[in-house]
Amino acid sequence: MNDKKLDALLEQVHAELQKVDKFDADSLKLLQDLEQDIQSLLQKADVETPSVLDRIEKAVDRFEVEHPTLTALLSEASTILSNAGI
Repeated sequence: MNDKKLDALLEQVHAELQKVDKFDADSLKLLQDLEQDIQSLLQKADVETPSVLDRIEKAVDRFEVEHPTLTALLSEASTILSNAGI
């Protein structure tokens, strides 16, 4: 796996998450958890990968219409993590 590419992609996801401001309580909780996962991945900390991939999938499903850039980045991150066997 190309760590630099994944790190850059996760930084983009992090930046995109900072731009989004309108969410219901459930969406906000999902994004807060996802943000923590991304920070852990960026810091190379232990993260439960199935939960990260599950949260990414839920976020893609929930935000694909209103936030296409975010969902595209999340989809790419999910693919990279899955292909790396994470």
